[in-house]
Amino acid sequence: MPSGSGILRHASCTIGPLGKEGHTMLHWAAVFFIIAIIAAIFGFGGIAASAAGVAKILFVVFLVLAGLSLLFGRRFVA
Repeated sequence: MPSGSGILRHASCTIGPLGKEGHTMLHWAAVFFIIAIIAAIFGFGGIAASAAGVAKILFVVFLVLAGLSLLFGRRFVA
């Protein structure tokens, strides 16, 4: 079969479960967590609660996507 047939032939063509996209989401979860801690220190309870909520949601979404990537992101080498 020609190499341009659309079938994935090399494992190096795939992005791993913690590829660049995964680190970006985890980065934003950490940023919102730090914002929540700083806001709590300065007494901004509402902002701290909101930032902590966003950080929790992003972290859970990251975990789900990382798990799905591990399950379905297998490398198919012919």
